[in-house]
Amino acid sequence: MPWQELADLPFAAALQAHRGRLQPRGDYDCAHFDDEAFADASAPDSRFLECAFTGVTFTGGALRQARFASAWLRDVAFTGTALAETNWSDTTLISSAWAGVEAFGARLHRVTLHGCKLDAVNFRDAKLTEVVFDNCLLREVDFTGAALARTSFTGCRLAGVTFTRTTLDQVDLRGAELGITTDATSLRGAIVTSEQLAVMAPVLAASIGIVVDDG
Repeated sequence: MPWQELADLPFAAALQAHRGRLQPRGDYDCAHFDDEAFADASAPDSRFLECAFTGVTFTGGALRQARFASAWLRDVAFTGTALAETNWSDTTLISSAWAGVEAFGARLHRVTLHGCKLDAVNFRDAKLTEVVFDNCLLREVDFTGAALARTSFTGCRLAGVTFTRTTLDQVDLRGAELGITTDATSLRGAIVTSEQLAVMAPVLAASIGIVVDDG
């Protein structure tokens, strides 16, 4: 258990161990969720302020429109959990995993993800601002219709990630392995290296109807 990391949190002294089930529209301040398993938890429109999650698993369940503010999550797994229209601000996720998660319409502001795995996550129409993906794996993640601003993907692997009808503003893809699907305009506002641009050339050509035929 990362006790030293917990002790370094600005709200560490106020943390209290959580006990019991999650409730709809619950109000959780300075709660420490440790080594808990929530199956089919129903906690829509709940608020988690200055909470810590360590070794927690969410299987199924609905946290739609929940709000995570100044939260810290380590080794947390969301599997098939409804996180649509959730709001995340000033939050850090470390070595966590999202699989089969519906997060459409979510809002992420000043969120950092270190060493996380996102598999089949639906971020359609989401809004990400000042989000850092650091050494993460994103596989079959859908950003269709999403707006990303001042967001980076340093050291990440993107496999089967969809950027269509997206709006990008200072989105830094340098240092990322890019396996993406896109359209003619959705990467406008991205920052890439010349090497990445060369790799993406066939994808970009296909998106605007250019046929490359060396025969």
